[in-house]
Amino acid sequence: MSWGFLRDLLSGANKYSTGIGRIWVAVVFLFRLLLYILAAEDIWGDEHDEFECNIQQPGCENVCFDHFFPISHTRLWALQLIVVSTPSLLVVFHVAYRENREKHHGQKLYLRPGKIDGSLLCTYLISLILKAGLEVVFLLLFYRLHNGFAVPRLVKCDIRPCPDTVDCYIAKATEKMIFLCFLVATSCLCIVLNLSELSYLICKHSKKRYLKRYTQKHE
Repeated sequence: MSWGFLRDLLSGANKYSTGIGRIWVAVVFLFRLLLYILAAEDIWGDEHDEFECNIQQPGCENVCFDHFFPISHTRLWALQLIVVSTPSLLVVFHVAYRENREKHHGQKLYLRPGKIDGSLLCTYLISLILKAGLEVVFLLLFYRLHNGFAVPRLVKCDIRPCPDTVDCYIAKATEKMIFLCFLVATSCLCIVLNLSELSYLICKHSKKRYLKRYTQKHE
Protein backbone atom coordinates (compact mmCIF):
# COMPACT_ATOMS: atom_id res chain seq x y z
CA MET A 1 0.00 0.00 0.00
CA SER A 2 1.32 3.44 -0.96
CA TRP A 3 1.13 6.12 1.74
CA GLY A 4 2.23 8.95 -0.58
CA PHE A 5 -1.25 10.47 -0.77
CA LEU A 6 -1.44 10.68 3.03
CA ARG A 7 1.96 12.38 3.15
CA ASP A 8 0.89 14.90 0.50
CA LEU A 9 -2.39 15.57 2.28
CA LEU A 10 -0.81 16.27 5.66
CA SER A 11 2.01 18.29 4.10
CA GLY A 12 -0.53 20.48 2.30
CA ALA A 13 -2.58 21.11 5.43
CA ASN A 14 0.58 21.62 7.51
CA LYS A 15 1.24 24.96 5.77
CA TYR A 16 -1.78 26.47 7.53
CA SER A 17 -1.26 24.83 10.92
CA THR A 18 -0.07 26.36 14.17
CA GLY A 19 2.99 25.04 15.98
CA ILE A 20 0.81 22.54 17.83
CA GLY A 21 -0.63 21.32 14.53
CA ARG A 22 2.87 20.73 13.15
CA ILE A 23 3.69 18.65 16.22
CA TRP A 24 0.57 16.58 15.50
CA VAL A 25 1.75 15.96 11.93
CA ALA A 26 5.18 14.91 13.22
CA VAL A 27 3.59 12.47 15.69
CA VAL A 28 1.43 10.95 12.94
CA PHE A 29 4.41 10.47 10.64
CA LEU A 30 7.13 9.42 13.08
CA PHE A 31 5.29 7.50 15.79
CA ARG A 32 2.32 6.09 13.91
CA LEU A 33 2.89 5.79 10.18
CA LEU A 34 6.54 4.74 10.28
CA LEU A 35 5.95 2.41 13.22
CA TYR A 36 3.05 0.82 11.39
CA ILE A 37 5.10 0.31 8.22
CA LEU A 38 8.17 -1.00 10.01
CA ALA A 39 6.67 -3.10 12.79
CA ALA A 40 2.97 -3.86 12.43
CA GLU A 41 3.24 -6.32 9.56
CA ASP A 42 6.01 -8.27 11.30
CA ILE A 43 4.13 -8.51 14.58
CA TRP A 44 0.55 -9.01 13.36
CA GLY A 45 0.98 -10.18 9.77
CA ASP A 46 0.86 -13.92 10.52
CA GLU A 47 -1.61 -13.82 13.44
CA HIS A 48 -3.92 -16.40 11.86
CA ASP A 49 -1.18 -18.93 11.14
CA GLU A 50 0.23 -18.60 14.67
CA PHE A 51 -3.15 -18.84 16.40
CA GLU A 52 -3.32 -22.41 17.74
CA CYS A 53 -5.96 -24.39 19.61
CA ASN A 54 -5.37 -27.67 21.44
CA ILE A 55 -7.86 -29.61 19.31
CA GLN A 56 -7.94 -30.96 15.78
CA GLN A 57 -11.71 -30.57 15.24
CA PRO A 58 -12.21 -29.19 11.70
CA GLY A 59 -13.37 -25.58 11.73
CA CYS A 60 -12.94 -25.07 15.47
CA GLU A 61 -9.73 -23.08 15.21
CA ASN A 62 -11.13 -20.88 12.44
CA VAL A 63 -14.32 -19.93 14.29
CA CYS A 64 -12.36 -19.23 17.49
CA PHE A 65 -9.95 -17.00 15.63
CA ASP A 66 -12.83 -15.16 13.98
CA HIS A 67 -14.43 -14.66 17.40
CA PHE A 68 -11.36 -13.19 19.08
CA PHE A 69 -10.09 -11.32 15.99
CA PRO A 70 -13.24 -10.25 14.08
CA ILE A 71 -11.24 -7.73 12.03
CA SER A 72 -7.62 -7.61 10.95
CA HIS A 73 -5.80 -5.28 13.34
CA THR A 74 -3.34 -4.08 10.72
CA ARG A 75 -6.17 -3.10 8.38
CA LEU A 76 -8.00 -1.39 11.23
CA TRP A 77 -4.90 0.65 12.14
CA ALA A 78 -4.41 1.57 8.48
CA LEU A 79 -8.05 2.67 8.35
CA GLN A 80 -7.54 4.73 11.51
CA LEU A 81 -4.54 6.56 10.03
CA ILE A 82 -6.49 7.39 6.89
CA VAL A 83 -9.74 8.38 8.60
CA VAL A 84 -8.21 10.65 11.28
CA SER A 85 -6.14 12.42 8.60
CA THR A 86 -8.95 13.09 6.11
CA PRO A 87 -10.49 16.05 8.05
CA SER A 88 -7.37 17.95 6.98
CA LEU A 89 -8.88 17.84 3.48
CA LEU A 90 -11.47 20.37 4.67
CA VAL A 91 -8.74 22.95 5.21
CA VAL A 92 -6.98 22.17 1.92
CA PHE A 93 -10.26 22.38 -0.02
CA HIS A 94 -11.24 25.63 1.68
CA VAL A 95 -7.93 27.30 0.82
CA ALA A 96 -8.16 25.96 -2.76
CA TYR A 97 -11.70 27.40 -2.99
CA ARG A 98 -10.46 30.82 -1.86
CA GLU A 99 -7.59 30.82 -4.32
CA ASN A 100 -9.80 29.62 -7.19
CA ARG A 101 -12.41 32.28 -6.39
CA GLU A 102 -9.78 35.00 -6.51
CA LYS A 103 -8.46 33.65 -9.80
CA HIS A 104 -11.98 33.53 -11.27
CA HIS A 105 -12.76 37.14 -10.30
CA GLY A 106 -9.33 38.37 -11.32
CA GLN A 107 -8.85 40.37 -8.12
CA LYS A 108 -7.76 39.91 -4.54
CA LEU A 109 -10.84 39.05 -2.47
CA TYR A 110 -9.02 37.97 0.70
CA LEU A 111 -6.25 39.83 2.47
CA ARG A 112 -4.58 36.53 3.41
CA PRO A 113 -6.23 33.59 1.60
CA GLY A 114 -4.02 31.03 3.39
CA LYS A 115 -4.23 32.59 6.83
CA ILE A 116 -6.41 31.00 9.51
CA ASP A 117 -9.14 33.58 10.02
CA GLY A 118 -12.78 34.16 9.19
CA SER A 119 -14.57 31.22 7.59
CA LEU A 120 -11.27 29.34 7.22
CA LEU A 121 -10.90 29.44 11.00
CA CYS A 122 -14.31 27.77 11.38
CA THR A 123 -13.29 25.08 8.88
CA TYR A 124 -10.01 24.53 10.72
CA LEU A 125 -11.77 24.24 14.08
CA ILE A 126 -14.26 21.76 12.64
CA SER A 127 -11.39 19.65 11.29
CA LEU A 128 -9.77 19.59 14.74
CA ILE A 129 -13.03 18.51 16.39
CA LEU A 130 -13.50 15.78 13.78
CA LYS A 131 -9.95 14.48 14.21
CA ALA A 132 -10.26 14.34 18.00
CA GLY A 133 -13.71 12.73 17.77
CA LEU A 134 -12.56 10.08 15.28
CA GLU A 135 -9.58 9.23 17.49
CA VAL A 136 -11.95 8.65 20.41
CA VAL A 137 -14.19 6.44 18.24
CA PHE A 138 -11.25 4.25 17.22
CA LEU A 139 -9.99 4.03 20.81
CA LEU A 140 -13.42 2.80 21.90
CA LEU A 141 -13.38 0.32 19.03
CA PHE A 142 -9.93 -0.96 20.04
CA TYR A 143 -11.11 -1.20 23.65
CA ARG A 144 -14.09 -3.25 22.55
CA LEU A 145 -12.00 -5.57 20.39
CA HIS A 146 -9.27 -6.11 22.99
CA ASN A 147 -11.45 -6.22 26.11
CA GLY A 148 -9.59 -3.34 27.71
CA PHE A 149 -6.49 -3.19 25.49
CA ALA A 150 -5.36 -6.62 26.70
CA VAL A 151 -3.71 -9.32 24.59
CA PRO A 152 -3.85 -12.54 26.62
CA ARG A 153 -1.60 -15.51 25.87
CA LEU A 154 -4.45 -17.97 26.46
CA VAL A 155 -8.10 -17.66 25.48
CA LYS A 156 -10.86 -20.20 26.01
CA CYS A 157 -13.32 -20.94 23.25
CA ASP A 158 -16.55 -22.95 23.32
CA ILE A 159 -18.10 -21.94 20.00
CA ARG A 160 -19.48 -24.62 17.67
CA PRO A 161 -18.15 -26.72 16.00
CA CYS A 162 -15.79 -26.99 18.97
CA PRO A 163 -17.11 -29.98 20.98
CA ASP A 164 -16.12 -28.48 24.33
CA THR A 165 -14.24 -25.56 25.84
CA VAL A 166 -10.81 -25.52 24.21
CA ASP A 167 -7.64 -23.58 24.94
CA CYS A 168 -6.30 -21.34 22.17
CA TYR A 169 -2.96 -19.58 22.23
CA ILE A 170 -2.05 -16.17 20.79
CA ALA A 171 1.52 -15.90 19.55
CA LYS A 172 3.79 -12.98 20.55
CA ALA A 173 1.21 -11.81 23.09
CA THR A 174 3.67 -9.65 25.06
CA GLU A 175 5.07 -8.01 21.94
CA LYS A 176 1.58 -7.35 20.62
CA MET A 177 0.56 -5.91 23.98
CA ILE A 178 3.50 -3.46 23.99
CA PHE A 179 2.78 -2.45 20.41
CA LEU A 180 -0.91 -1.95 21.16
CA CYS A 181 -0.20 0.16 24.26
CA PHE A 182 2.16 2.36 22.24
CA LEU A 183 -0.45 2.92 19.54
CA VAL A 184 -3.09 3.75 22.15
CA ALA A 185 -0.68 6.20 23.83
CA THR A 186 0.04 7.97 20.53
CA SER A 187 -3.70 8.17 19.82
CA CYS A 188 -4.23 9.80 23.22
CA LEU A 189 -1.35 12.19 22.51
CA CYS A 190 -2.96 13.16 19.20
CA ILE A 191 -6.26 13.84 20.97
CA VAL A 192 -4.48 16.08 23.49
CA LEU A 193 -2.70 17.95 20.68
CA ASN A 194 -5.94 18.45 18.75
CA LEU A 195 -7.80 19.74 21.80
CA SER A 196 -4.84 21.95 22.76
CA GLU A 197 -4.73 23.50 19.29
CA LEU A 198 -8.50 23.95 19.37
CA SER A 199 -8.32 25.75 22.73
CA TYR A 200 -5.35 27.84 21.61
CA LEU A 201 -7.08 29.06 18.45
CA ILE A 202 -10.36 29.81 20.24
CA CYS A 203 -8.57 31.77 22.99
CA LYS A 204 -6.34 33.58 20.50
CA HIS A 205 -9.16 34.77 18.25
CA SER A 206 -11.48 35.53 21.17
CA LYS A 207 -8.78 37.74 22.64
CA LYS A 208 -8.22 39.35 19.25
CA ARG A 209 -11.93 40.15 18.85
CA TYR A 210 -12.17 41.47 22.39
CA LEU A 211 -9.20 43.81 21.89
CA LYS A 212 -10.64 45.00 18.60
CA ARG A 213 -14.00 45.83 20.21
CA TYR A 214 -12.27 47.46 23.16
CA THR A 215 -10.20 49.65 20.85
CA GLN A 216 -13.23 50.69 18.78
CA LYS A 217 -15.19 51.47 21.93
CA HIS A 218 -12.54 53.84 23.30
CA GLU A 219 -11.69 55.64 20.08
